[in-house]
Formats: sequence, C-alpha cells, structure tokens
Amino acid sequence: MALNVEDRDDLLPVCPHCKKDIDKIFARDLNKDIMGSRRVVYFCPNCRATLGVSHRKGFFLGL
Repeated sequence: MALNVEDRDDLLPVCPHCKKDIDKIFARDLNKDIMGSRRVVYFCPNCRATLGVSHRKGFFLGL
C-alpha cells in the first residue's frame, strides 16, 4: 500500500508546542568547525520551542 503525498500551498504547518500557525522558521547555528561541519537548531518564531536540529558534514568529511 502506497502513501499518497499531496502538495498544499493553502495551508500552514502548526507548531506542536504553542499550536500557532508557522509562516516562517527561525534558525541558529550551534557551531561551525574549521572543516565545515555545521549544526543548526530550528525553532518556532512564536514560542521559540525547538522544532528540530540538523547536522551537516563539511567538505572534508564527505559532504
């Protein structure tokens, strides 16, 4: 059974913490090291609750 994905440009996501519509997401670098590794935290602009954290390896680590 396949999962159907539907593009919806008429809806906004809702913050799971404050339940307000999210029309933008704030991001802040947690660290950048000399080899380009980068961690970023994404958070709600309304309540500032963390929505997620990403880690991207740098050029020397196999982008």
